[in-house]
Amino acid sequence: MAQKQTKSRKTKTLEPQQERSRESLQKLLRAAIEVLGQHGVEGATLPRIADHAGLTPGSVYRRFHDKEALLETAILGLLERQDEVLRATTPEIAREIPLRVFTEQIINSIVVSYRAKAPLLRAIRQFVRGRGRTPFGRKASRLEIQTSEQLINLFLTHTERIHHPEPRRAVALGLMMVTSTAFEMIVAHQDLSAWKHLLPVDDDQALKAELTRAFLSYLGVQELTGEAGKMEAEQLAAAKRWRERTSQNV
Repeated sequence: MAQKQTKSRKTKTLEPQQERSRESLQKLLRAAIEVLGQHGVEGATLPRIADHAGLTPGSVYRRFHDKEALLETAILGLLERQDEVLRATTPEIAREIPLRVFTEQIINSIVVSYRAKAPLLRAIRQFVRGRGRTPFGRKASRLEIQTSEQLINLFLTHTERIHHPEPRRAVALGLMMVTSTAFEMIVAHQDLSAWKHLLPVDDDQALKAELTRAFLSYLGVQELTGEAGKMEAEQLAAAKRWRERTSQNV
């Protein structure tokens, strides 16, 4: 009987300790991502990350032997969360959203995210580059491909609207063109002022509109006519009103 009580007390003591340990780890990983975005790869030192997380450097070193190991874990966790967020949109949901509206929503989220997280995305690209053949690099690549395949499959719920001879390849390459263009214009941190007369450098609304037009044109998506066209126009107008209300409330 006494042994059971002792075991029970140990279990009750251990569970809160484990929970605190998990919370401490999550706080540390969030701090690593925040410091990486604020100070870049070189400035994301372990002491600075520890201070940002409210921890001692010693407690960080007990979990990770160096900065690289910590950043690798934090970045992989970020990629996994992005994958989980996308999974919330099921093929059934995507199918119910008109293709043009769905395309606008995806491109809007890409542009908004790139604009808000540009320093972090630059730092992540710098960190990942050159680690492609490491276990970390291979896992990061698998996660990125996995997320891309999920998004491609969501677009393919509208295959009947896509007139490109190879829909899957068209969606994959189209998304790569969209993300690469947005990355270069928003994240790459180069002076594009000389291109203002040719490109929507400082006009995200125009950029989103052009990326949407280019993507749908490449897929061979044709404008709907008749009742179908009228319904899509109404849905587009409703989506535009929703975006305008949302932007005003931010």
